[in-house]
Amino acid sequence: MILFAFFICAFFPTIQESAAELETYMANMPEALIAAFGGTGSNIASPEGYLNVEFFSMMLPMMFIIYAIGFGGGVIAGEEEAGTLDLLLANPIPRWRVLLEKFLAMVGGITILSFMSWLGLVAGIYVYNMNIGLGQLAAATFSSALLSFSFGVIALAVSCLTGRRGISMGIATALAVGTYLLYVLAQVAKSLEKYQKLSPFYYHLAPDPLANGLKLGDMAFFIGTIVVFLAISFIAFQRRDLAV
Repeated sequence: MILFAFFICAFFPTIQESAAELETYMANMPEALIAAFGGTGSNIASPEGYLNVEFFSMMLPMMFIIYAIGFGGGVIAGEEEAGTLDLLLANPIPRWRVLLEKFLAMVGGITILSFMSWLGLVAGIYVYNMNIGLGQLAAATFSSALLSFSFGVIALAVSCLTGRRGISMGIATALAVGTYLLYVLAQVAKSLEKYQKLSPFYYHLAPDPLANGLKLGDMAFFIGTIVVFLAISFIAFQRRDLAV
C-alpha cells in the first residue's frame, strides 16, 4: 500500500507537463465517464484533482472494499463452513464477545491499510512537490475507510444471518457495485438524481474530502450504517443455530 500510494504520486509531474492537453481532453469527455472517475470537477493537473481521479475516487475505495467484504463475509461464515466456529464457541466465551473481537479485527486491518496508504501519500507529496496538507490526505483516506467499513459490516451481517460465506460476499459486492453505478448514473440521468443519496459513494465522493475535509453529516451516514448492521449481526449471531 505504501509503494502503491507513492507511485501514484510519482506520475503527477508528467500530468502537470501535459496540463493543457489533459484539460482539453477532460472537457470533451462524456459526463458519465467523468462521473465514473470522481466527477468532482477538479482540475486534473492540480494535486487534489489528480489524486481524486487516480486514487480516491475508485482505486483506494475499491481495494479497501474488497478487503472489508472478504473479511466480513468470512469471519463468521467462513469458520462455520470450515467447522472451526463450533470448537471456538465450545469454550466459555459469549457469542457477543467473539463477534465484537472479530469486528474489531476488521477495523484494525482497515486502519492499518489506511495508515500505510497515508504514509505512502505523505512520502509522495514531499518527493514530488505536491502542495497538499497532511490533514487533507488523512480526511480523504479516512473517508475511503468509512466507506469500506459500511460494506464490510453488511457482509458481516449477512454472514451472521445465513452462515454462508459466498452469499454474504456476493450480496455485499452486488450492493457495492450497484450503489456505485447509482451514484455515477445519477450524475447524468435526472430521473435518478433524487436517489443518489441512497448510495454510500455519494457521501464519499460528492463532499470531496480531499479539498473540503470531513463533514459530520457525511460521517454520520457511514457511522449510522455501521451501527445498524453491526446490531443486526449481534442479534442474528446470538439467536441462530450454527451448522456443525
